[in-house]
Amino acid sequence: MCKGDNKVSSSFHGRAFDRQQRILTYVRSEGRAVVSDIADLFSISPATLRRDLRALEAQRLIARSYGVFYPTDIGRFETPVEHRRKAKTEERLMIAEAAVAMMVDVDTVFLDEGALPEDLVGPMRRLHRMTVVTRSLTIAAELNRQTDHDVIMVGGRLRPKTMGTVDRWATAMLAELNVDLAFMGTNGVSLDRGLTTPDPAVAQAKTAALQAARQTVLVCEHTKFGVASFAKFADIEQLTYVITGKQLPRATAQRYGDSGPRVLRV
Repeated sequence: MCKGDNKVSSSFHGRAFDRQQRILTYVRSEGRAVVSDIADLFSISPATLRRDLRALEAQRLIARSYGVFYPTDIGRFETPVEHRRKAKTEERLMIAEAAVAMMVDVDTVFLDEGALPEDLVGPMRRLHRMTVVTRSLTIAAELNRQTDHDVIMVGGRLRPKTMGTVDRWATAMLAELNVDLAFMGTNGVSLDRGLTTPDPAVAQAKTAALQAARQTVLVCEHTKFGVASFAKFADIEQLTYVITGKQLPRATAQRYGDSGPRVLRV
């Protein structure tokens, strides 16, 4: 091969690497991506996209499932508020409906910050009036706009990326409360590492919310299972229920159920 051929090959591989990094950055920021949308978004051919996704999958940077793909290190990243509504899926909507069905006979609930807990707000409009505690400014505002529930906003330092409160003001306030059900989100859940999140301050606030609840429900997409993030906030056996998508294999659900919680695949 001549020097000119080497330069062409190097240029080709350089462009492919840069494009794959842009795809990876995008899916990390969004939390997920629909395969059919990416070719248009990045102005590449379907054949090129297939090669890029195979390359990323071979490096174990993404995983593909049902026409979408996810970053395998999803537990390290938090989804900004502005991306949450765009990323709604049928799985998330089914989980939200199943979670809200558990609220029928309770008077007080805690809604964690995060995309899935935020999905519960819409279906909660049809419930009887109850008291809802949350660390999420976004959820508090949407509850106030869409429902007649009594909303208690937990104080503390506001994190701009997720619009959730943390630090000692948040944990001190939660320590004074008792709620019937806490609906928790997570960045990752695994049998050996438990429930985890990237930020230790968030982990402390989540732990305080768990301790304030008589029963705890984890609402979690199937892609979060087997994922471990930086800071642990609970063990599997501390959960009462886990609600996830039917995409989670039955055998995997059974293994988590053997640790204590009832796992519902919806």
